[in-house]
Amino acid sequence: MKIAVIGLGYVGLPLSVQFARSGVSVLGLDVDREKVDALNQGRSYIKHIPAESIATLISAKSFSASTDFSRLKEVEAVIICVPTPLNKNREPDISYIVDTGRNIAPHLQRGMLVVLESTTYPGTTDQDLRAVLESGSGLKAGSDFHLAFSPEREDPGNPSSQVALIPKIVGGYTPACLEKAKALYSRAVKTLVPVSSCRVAEAAKLLENTYRAVNIALVNELKVVYTAMGIDLWEVINAAKTKPFGFMPFYPGPGLGGHCIPIDPFYLTWKAREYGQHTRFIELAGEINTSMPEFVLRRVAEALNERQKSVKGSSILVIGLAYKPNVDDERESPSYVLMEKLKEHGASVSYYDPYVPVIKKTREHAAWAGTKSAEWNRETISSFDLTLIATNHASINYQQLADWSPCIVDTRNALCGLQTKPGQLWKA
Repeated sequence: MKIAVIGLGYVGLPLSVQFARSGVSVLGLDVDREKVDALNQGRSYIKHIPAESIATLISAKSFSASTDFSRLKEVEAVIICVPTPLNKNREPDISYIVDTGRNIAPHLQRGMLVVLESTTYPGTTDQDLRAVLESGSGLKAGSDFHLAFSPEREDPGNPSSQVALIPKIVGGYTPACLEKAKALYSRAVKTLVPVSSCRVAEAAKLLENTYRAVNIALVNELKVVYTAMGIDLWEVINAAKTKPFGFMPFYPGPGLGGHCIPIDPFYLTWKAREYGQHTRFIELAGEINTSMPEFVLRRVAEALNERQKSVKGSSILVIGLAYKPNVDDERESPSYVLMEKLKEHGASVSYYDPYVPVIKKTREHAAWAGTKSAEWNRETISSFDLTLIATNHASINYQQLADWSPCIVDTRNALCGLQTKPGQLWKA
């Protein structure tokens, strides 16, 4: 069997590797020529996927990468793993899905399976994508070709997370489409979770991430409340999670980051308005989470004030640019928001991240492109007026940080249990 995976990013590349390891011939398609060239040369651009794995698959001819969409004629199934961001008005942008559908349509063959994995609102697969595929190919979904949705469940930075072992939700446009999709994924994934439609599968993915966003908002709000009361929320959570039933721990932070939690709930709220429904609970959670950088900024100001300094004119080092620990993915990272707000208030801002040595050019934060990570040594760290821990990478020596930095604002409880000086540590 030969399949194509379109979009070789943090979702598409791990999926391609797993299928290729499972005996499926995989053609990876991407519009980024640099990515394609790197992969064909056996190099990886994602930290948790070793270059050796790519090189082995390339050598065995189990995997190859290309920018040529006409090669879709070679495959039996196509899996779409492209971005689904929000536009400048915080509304869903499914243009990458639609454009990909247009690129697939001229090469669509009878009996071919097309599966969308990109997180999106219910109806995208059986309405928007189906319309593009049918109009561009002259074929009909459910009779001439198969169509399905199977949401991605990647967990970067978690060493125990393996594509093959994460249960896979699968929803088909028709029962026959579902069977075709199940046959595909059963080659690479141990447990399948079939559902009755594409829309149920799309809605399940939004529920997963909205659930996390709402619960993170709860602990973020409690962080502000308990800080005012002089209570350490981290200690509260550690105590509460000893309850063996009815409680699941979520942890506060400086804001939401990544390609899922800050974005996906807005796909649901936007679609709900089409049906005259208002998702007040979800929207409130979004407001709380997006307000967290302001709370952190206040704590930074308080910490500096205690040292007879102001934010304006102070030098501040932000620890961690990636949106979560132990990954090199800085998409939607709250660190960018913190850095920009600190800069707006007159601070001189630098960052340190062992996984992001140089900031790449992005649409949202182009001004930071080319900025390099600070050096990790006593002279450098001690030269900053304040250090702000935004991401708690496990590889960082936090005791060294406590020994070297004169003042630390910790948003991740990274210094818990370590020796610090009186008045040095502030939690946010």
